[in-house]
Amino acid sequence: MKTVVDARGLACPQPVILTRNALQEYDVVTTIVDSESSRQNVTRMAEKSGAMVRVEQRGDGLYLHITRGEAAPVPSPEDELCALPTEGALVLVVPADQMGRGDAELGDILIRAFFHTLGEVQPLPRTIIFLNSGVKLVAEGSPVLDDLQALVRSGVEILACGTCLDYFGLKDRVVVGIVSNMYTIAETMLGAAKVVSL
Repeated sequence: MKTVVDARGLACPQPVILTRNALQEYDVVTTIVDSESSRQNVTRMAEKSGAMVRVEQRGDGLYLHITRGEAAPVPSPEDELCALPTEGALVLVVPADQMGRGDAELGDILIRAFFHTLGEVQPLPRTIIFLNSGVKLVAEGSPVLDDLQALVRSGVEILACGTCLDYFGLKDRVVVGIVSNMYTIAETMLGAAKVVSL
């Protein structure tokens, strides 16, 4: 069975949610989006569920032809809740470009020291999520780019909130990590064994 999801003009994370819901019922889904970030987010979600994605660019949008894999059906939300890990997966949330409350200059020093030190301690987080003004740390001019790139080389996944990047006008200036959406961020946080927020 096939269906079409027209997600043009919809803000994150609606294209991902609508596509995911369609994959619960249909074997083949064509999702139409009108932005590169929506294409990336929908593709990541589909491929993570075991589906194959073929992208077709047309004048009126990006057509994502998604075929669900027989061996890896899209799990229901109930299945996912039952499968939450009990140990392992540590997720770090960075909601600001400074560390702590109080003096801004001290906050800048602390955040630089934290990320410079993070690569030297164990366990490393599986994923680091940057939200709100924290997204400034993954963009051009950030004082911690070298440290973040070293973490990526060590296998740490870095997600940056696309809505936050848009708000600060930084989406075209991201140097490290993946521009993500609230659906993926929520799924990552809820699927973690432990979430630590700075």
